Order: sequence, then C-alpha cells, then structure tokens
Amino acid sequence: MLTGIINLKKEAGMTSHDAVFQLRKILKEKKIGHGGTLDPDVTGVLPIAVGKATRMIEYMQDEGKIYEGEITLGYSTTTEDASGEVVEKTPISADLTSEMVDEAMASFIGDIVQVPPMYSAVKVDGRKLYEYARAGQKVERPKRMIHIYSFERTSPLEREGELVRFSFRVRCGKGTYVRTLSVDLGVKLGYASHMSQLERTCSAGMTLMDALTLAEIANLVDRDDFSFLRSIEQGIGDLPKYELTEEQVTDVSFGRRVFLDTDVELLAAFHQGQLVAIMEKRDNQYKPRKVML
Repeated sequence: MLTGIINLKKEAGMTSHDAVFQLRKILKEKKIGHGGTLDPDVTGVLPIAVGKATRMIEYMQDEGKIYEGEITLGYSTTTEDASGEVVEKTPISADLTSEMVDEAMASFIGDIVQVPPMYSAVKVDGRKLYEYARAGQKVERPKRMIHIYSFERTSPLEREGELVRFSFRVRCGKGTYVRTLSVDLGVKLGYASHMSQLERTCSAGMTLMDALTLAEIANLVDRDDFSFLRSIEQGIGDLPKYELTEEQVTDVSFGRRVFLDTDVELLAAFHQGQLVAIMEKRDNQYKPRKVML
C-alpha cells in the first residue's frame, strides 16, 4: 500500500472530491482523502493523504491556510463569488480610498464570528446548505468562530465603471469562508461585494510553488516515479512536536500512557525523526490517540 502526502495543484472546474476520485484511478489506491475542501472555481494547493496518512487529515485541516485572490466592490451574488447570479448593485463612490479599504480589512484580524454562505456544504438538520439554496428554501445558518491572522490588500484599487476591484492576501484558520469574508468586507465599507477570484497558495505547510497537477502526477506514475509522495510527518499541521525516549516508544506502541515533560493538550510524538503517535493529555499523563508505527 502506498502511504504519503501529495501537494496537489487543483485546477478550476473540479471539486475536491473529483480530484480524489482521479487520484484513486491514477495511483490504483482506494484509501485517499483530501485535507481541506476547495470550491470548484478555486485553484491551488489541495493536500492529499494516501494510505496510512489519511489518519492525519484532521490535523492537516487544522493548520492555517493562505489565499490570494480578488474582491469586487459594486455588486453581490447568490454564491458570494463570480459564478452566482447578481443579487444587489451599489455604485462605488468616488470618495472611496485605499486607506478606507485597508482600515476595514484590518478590523477583521483576530477572532471573528462568521455565517457560512447558503451555497456551502455546511449541514443543518441533516441537509447541506446548498441543497436548501437550490430548492429556494431559507434556513437559519449556524454562526461559527474563525480566526484571521492577516488580511491585506496587495494591489491598487482598480476602478471600472461603477465597480472597484483589488487583489488581496489572507492567512486564516480552519473553517473560514473567504467568499463570506469578501462580502462582509463590502458590508463594512457600505457596498455590495463578492469574491471574484481565489487561489490557495499554502496549506498544511505546502506551497503552490511545489504543487503538482493531476497530469503531472500521472506522468510520474507512468514512469514508476513516486517521489511526489511526501512523508507522513508532513501531516502533523500545527501540532507541537515532542521527542520520545526508546522506552516511551515501546510503551506508546502498546497503547500505554506515559509521563511527558510538557503541558500541551495535544502533540505529535517523534523518535529519531519518525512520527510515533498523536498524544493527548489525560490528567497528568499522555495517552496515544493515534499510533502511527
């Protein structure tokens, strides 16, 4: 069985599930999963776990992600991105300045409450929100707390008729909808808005610069070259590392609790560069949550 992590460059027009389906055929492996959904129109880094590495997906998803894209002020859409139907138009005042945009963007940094878009896979009463949206039904959406590490404008304001566009870069935590962030920014400025373009440039510690497309991976597999598979250690996300002694490795391999000289709730336990287990604190000891040996 193949085991490892792939830095996939997802292209536009496919879902994250489509990408996994194609990789199952390319690698001839069933045990494959992705570490963070990307909308069909969004391109960029999609971490893929293969074999035993699928046990690390939850930690890969927890790590902060970086996106680069474009926001258009002047109209909003049903899907909060460029693919939706126009909902509202608000001509942009000539008084809008880059300083006003920057100040509004800075106000989102930190812990904020976000309401997921109707066209999303968040479930309410067993149904996905986009199913309600497609049926023309309204439902109360659950609020969620997210974290924005940075949110900045990366281009001048570009005026086009009654619209204003600009590029941005955001580093955010798990569960963030950048579409909604773009809409909320518009609300803050007093205008209808939407996310007109998006690409994920970093996820699970992997960057777009090193990502491979499905076609590139298929070509490597045809040559029996699996060098694109990264070690399972890549999947620990933001978890702190802890080096175990040989005696502790033995105890952990049998599922025993051990005393560790740290106080974090969850950690990645290593020995000589190899991931041994994911450990969680229980009272004054640490219990193996997932043994990777």
